Amino acid sequence: MTRTHAPVSPPVTLTIAGSDSGGGAGIQADLKTIEAHDAFGTSAITATTAQNTTGVEDINVLPTDHIAAQYDAVVDDFDVGAIKTGMLATAAVIETVTGCLAEFDGPVVVDPVMVAATGDRLLSEDAEAAYEALFDHATLVTPNADEAELLTDRTVDSVDAAEAAGRDIVELGADAALVKGGHIDGDDVVDTLVIDESATDATHTEGFSHPRIDTDATHGSGCTLSSAIAARLAHEETLTEAVAGGVAFMERAVRYGIDAGSGPGSVHHLVEMRERADREATTAAVERIVARLVKANVEPLVPAGGMNVVGATRYAESAAEVVGVDGRLSQTRTGIRHNAGVRSGVGSDLAHQLLAAREAFPALRFAATCRLDDAVEQALDTLDGAVVRGSGASATEVVATALDDADAPPAAIIDAGGADRQPAVIVAAPTAATLRKRLVGLHDALITE
Repeated sequence: MTRTHAPVSPPVTLTIAGSDSGGGAGIQADLKTIEAHDAFGTSAITATTAQNTTGVEDINVLPTDHIAAQYDAVVDDFDVGAIKTGMLATAAVIETVTGCLAEFDGPVVVDPVMVAATGDRLLSEDAEAAYEALFDHATLVTPNADEAELLTDRTVDSVDAAEAAGRDIVELGADAALVKGGHIDGDDVVDTLVIDESATDATHTEGFSHPRIDTDATHGSGCTLSSAIAARLAHEETLTEAVAGGVAFMERAVRYGIDAGSGPGSVHHLVEMRERADREATTAAVERIVARLVKANVEPLVPAGGMNVVGATRYAESAAEVVGVDGRLSQTRTGIRHNAGVRSGVGSDLAHQLLAAREAFPALRFAATCRLDDAVEQALDTLDGAVVRGSGASATEVVATALDDADAPPAAIIDAGGADRQPAVIVAAPTAATLRKRLVGLHDALITE
């Protein structure tokens, strides 16, 4: 018996860019990112590079007639919802792409790729001026600070300077400019969006800020951000929505980067897909922890208000991405039980505490709250890791202070409690199996005293 064909129709996004043989940037990064945003990725390759995480060894620019032929082949067959451009390499290629886009009436994101993250130049100097004609077709231009300096002939070393450079790029013909702040000093990265508001003969400016991530593994970040924005525009998001979503996506992609190659590494283009895929396994892991605790009847560890047990996906950044026991584990006449199931986003203090702990030690993924009394505190000596103590008005502040000077992930954090919370012990672990072992071991130590 045959089955009924059930196709889907994601929006199509076209990337016009160079190939990165190392896979972290260029066409490879673009297509991964486009697919991660539930769009169908198509491509027109402008050049091939012999490249890896340490640098660019060679560049071979393709003939302009072949680049144009690739573009025509895509737009003749596909209903392209958005286009992004990346590495264009020469003035002739930029002029060819500009001619191709002259009849395209959808959104266009221009990433003016001039220099690779490794410092290698990817654009001939005589090609910089050719970008002005391309900007006439750009919905958005996404330079980093260094590229903005080359395009505007001004120093871009602050948010105010980035805004001024964005206005200059809009005056060159673009509808909007997003001047990325990664190369501007500061604890926070501020990406500055400047939008031309022709009807009022003015510009609208908006900043997108997030804490700087302490890493040099940013290979492919520019390609990935511009592709994310283009894919979101293909989904008919507004420009501001697409930029906000793309910047948030980029923050996670940098934090959970790919450690491959002998260089700093690249960003993680599929990080949000991996996070969603990880929730099922994390849920199953928390369920196994709960089942083991119920079987062992670890009642002496259960706080008066019940025991929380949570697990974070490997890429969790919010409480919605933390799985927990809905209703907690509570004491009953026949042992401990939970009143509801295990699901994401239960919103307990423990979920936020685990996220706070992961800021210092991202390997920590599972945690549980235990009763704090003299007997439990003495039993903590049997744990196979450090026990630290925190202080503060909030639950997350307790975790932050406890880990401030820690040089390794702790096995437990003591919270003396506060005005709105009971004293507790947070037992944490990198794996579900380790958390089960620690909790059962604590229970056994209590009942054998």
